[in-house]
Amino acid sequence: MPRRTPRTATPSLLAAAVACMIPLLALAAQQAPPASPPDAKTQEAGLGLTGPANPKLPSLILVGDSTVRNGHGMGSDGLWGWGAPIADFFDPAKINVVNRAIGGLSSHTYISAGHWDSTLELMKPGDFVLIQFGHNDGGVNLPGVPPVPDQCLLPGAAPASPPAGVAPRVPTGRGSLPGIGEETLDVENPRTHAHELVHTFGWYMRKYIADTRAKGATPILCSLVPRKLWTDGHVIRNTSTYRGWTQQVAAAEHTGFVDLNEIIARRYDALGQAAVDPLFGDPHTHTTLAGAQLNAECVVAGLRALPHDPMVRYLSAKGKAIKPYVGI
Repeated sequence: MPRRTPRTATPSLLAAAVACMIPLLALAAQQAPPASPPDAKTQEAGLGLTGPANPKLPSLILVGDSTVRNGHGMGSDGLWGWGAPIADFFDPAKINVVNRAIGGLSSHTYISAGHWDSTLELMKPGDFVLIQFGHNDGGVNLPGVPPVPDQCLLPGAAPASPPAGVAPRVPTGRGSLPGIGEETLDVENPRTHAHELVHTFGWYMRKYIADTRAKGATPILCSLVPRKLWTDGHVIRNTSTYRGWTQQVAAAEHTGFVDLNEIIARRYDALGQAAVDPLFGDPHTHTTLAGAQLNAECVVAGLRALPHDPMVRYLSAKGKAIKPYVGI
């Protein structure tokens, strides 16, 4: 009996089979649990975050968002945070500058994602910790309480309609509750669908202070850098929101406070809008290297204005050339 040769499937049959499988694959994708984000240390390694170069020396540890460290901290897309150039103002033989800021995080998510625990592991007595948040802390509000105005818009302005085919921006759940009280809210993370107990911005600031002091280190709060938004010839300050709340917590906790929001805004006001525009690499938030250098100078001026100038012994010659900030 002659052996039958197996028939090879025709292209039309293969196409039909694939077409039948597409809906099943789509359904499976919808039912699959969301992918878990990488653990904190894996994400930090991917971003190039490191510990102190010389563990025997004290460290100046920077904690914040992309205005402190943008992306991998290498100036991608021409955008820089002030945490990169500030290292030049300190003597590496006397102190480490350790930039632990991560873009896109708020005072809440820096803790909830595990990055604060990683930073605490590096901390030791004699260290200094600069903490700056506020840019990503909006979007979460107590029921019945008016939301914090969008910090990316001029007062009273409405967000522009998204382009055709682009979904409108929705709250991300990454922020903190407004204010400095003890209110809490149970929020579902839209990415992981896990429930998190969210506290106020002030509560998180107090936690950063308490945890830092428990390590024998010195916390210093910085108000958020201002955005490039002008009204009546002046850069808008965030006095009634994140700048004001940071200042209130610093005063109540008797900790150092660098009013970066006001210090930089005054520099911008003096320069004028035409000179400030090139200092930004995007419409209103992230600076170029020149802008980051100006902001770093303002941080040093604010540090030098703290009582007893506690960091002067660690400054480089370039840092000592910066005069302490003098307010009104």
